[in-house]
Amino acid sequence: MIQDIYPKKLNNSYNPAAKVNDNSLIVVHDAGKFLLKIDEDNATIAFPTVKDLKDYNNYIYLFQVSGEEFFYAPDFDKEKDVIPDGFDFYTMKQLRNYYLNPKHYVFASYTAIQLIDWYEANRFCGKCGNKNELSKTERALVCPSCGHVRYPRINPAVIVGVRNGDKLLLTKYRTGFAHNALVAGFTEIGETIEETVEREVLEETGLHVKNITYYKSQPWGIASDILMGFYCDVDGDDTISMDESELKYAQWVSREDIELQPLEYSLTNEMMKQFKDGIK
Repeated sequence: MIQDIYPKKLNNSYNPAAKVNDNSLIVVHDAGKFLLKIDEDNATIAFPTVKDLKDYNNYIYLFQVSGEEFFYAPDFDKEKDVIPDGFDFYTMKQLRNYYLNPKHYVFASYTAIQLIDWYEANRFCGKCGNKNELSKTERALVCPSCGHVRYPRINPAVIVGVRNGDKLLLTKYRTGFAHNALVAGFTEIGETIEETVEREVLEETGLHVKNITYYKSQPWGIASDILMGFYCDVDGDDTISMDESELKYAQWVSREDIELQPLEYSLTNEMMKQFKDGIK
């Protein structure tokens, strides 16, 4: 999966005292795109460094991966600030089109977008409207007027592999991601994770389930998610009644006929592969 970067390791502890140096890696974000250097022939990816960005000098510490520190450039203006030679802006979707190395830079992009979305969406206090400031002690935004403290939020969501004997329930979204997927959805207020599994399967396919068993989790920064994977079995009638507003496909598929996603980045794909290989 995308977070499997061993022997590299993410250290997401906030370090308010961290200072940039010439080799610090900088995350520049503009309207859902990252400033990167991608060599398609060699399948490599690189972030700009401080020395690449010349006169720009406002940075927020994000995290480190095995000693490499990543900082965010919150005020970078692509119309005014210098874009280094060989760099361009790429969407998150472009980063998922093919494997790029080093892999931990792709994972860093997925992790950074979650923090950057949070910083950009919380520039002003949600209680009194004044401009927030960075906390001096922790990863938080503090309102200097009313004192309200805002922390990053993570959205719990489920991925569900529904089994029917030797068949797995596969879906495809009506819009967006074009490859096979599993039932998925966000946990709602007052709901347990197991109740989320039951509700999402019922809403999307009209099926009832039993034997809900946890498999594995995955951070998914694009939607600020923590995805939790579950397997379960259909309970009773296996007739599918698909939610056509969300899905364009929902079918029982035999193990040998399961078509996996093109890249092994997602929890969804790993769960489909586990079933296809007879492990789950």
